[in-house]
Amino acid sequence: MSALSDVARLADVSTATASRALSGRGYVAAETRDRVVAAAAEVGYFGTPSSSMPFPSSRAVGVVVPHMNHWYFGSVLEGIEAALALSDAELVLRRLTRNPLERRRAFETLMMHTGVAAVIAVGIESGDEVASLLQSLDRPFVSVGGPVGGAAGISIDDHAAGALITRHLASLGHQRILHLGADATGDAGLAVHTRRLAGYREAMTDAGLGPRIAVHTAPLSVPGGYAAGLAILADPRTRPTAIAAGSDELAIGVIIAARQLGIQVPDQLSVIGIDDHELAEMFALTTLAQDPAAQGAEAVRLALAERADPNPGWIEHPARLVVRGSTRAPQ
Repeated sequence: MSALSDVARLADVSTATASRALSGRGYVAAETRDRVVAAAAEVGYFGTPSSSMPFPSSRAVGVVVPHMNHWYFGSVLEGIEAALALSDAELVLRRLTRNPLERRRAFETLMMHTGVAAVIAVGIESGDEVASLLQSLDRPFVSVGGPVGGAAGISIDDHAAGALITRHLASLGHQRILHLGADATGDAGLAVHTRRLAGYREAMTDAGLGPRIAVHTAPLSVPGGYAAGLAILADPRTRPTAIAAGSDELAIGVIIAARQLGIQVPDQLSVIGIDDHELAEMFALTTLAQDPAAQGAEAVRLALAERADPNPGWIEHPARLVVRGSTRAPQ
């Protein structure tokens, strides 16, 4: 196992400077800190918990997340925070940006600054470098939002979710059903929407609508759904009668775009989403509801349990169809 002295030697600094750079205590020039963090990553040094660290390792849980301002991720964090408070444990949070260096630095500082005893990763995908680093640790790692290797975790069945919302539209008699999913511009979660798209394709094929499969992608946000809606609905000759959106944010954006174009929902267009976003009821949105806060709380239970049980397994969280006023039979 690599030692702090190995890091110091590679970064060409003293051991004391390396310690300050990795612990966050004491001044170290930004350039020097970056060099030390890079050296620690190169030699595989993750630090060791000690009594001098700001949180006792036995009561600190690290959380890595790609977004803090999206509804799903924010709701998961609320559930994690509430569960940790009940367990008298500390939350150590890091946001993973799209920048590879910043992502690696966030992970490295999470592990080396605090000596956390377990990590919860929200929206991290199997191909992500950070996922590989997490899997290499000798401490509990729980994934929320999708499977990462053989790690413990929790999520809804995203394939089944994409299929269910599509089947709901097909059962109403819709044949021109378009799937609106997330594109590759987001920070994370593309694998989730790939699974939801696969569910849509399966449901369309099962309904005998394979030749009518139509897919559009957009940034995972209300503005992204709005812009996509304007593009999809602009030409009445190619306009679908129903849109199965991979998230409520996309679906809400589509509803706003439809209103802008004078298209009545659901009389002229049915729209369905996934999540049960806090604004879903306001827009009378039919959706497949999930409970991200409960998933976050369950992730804490798994993380703490895994310290005693090294293989608590994967938990499929329930989801339920909530029918409101945005879907109906085509006119």
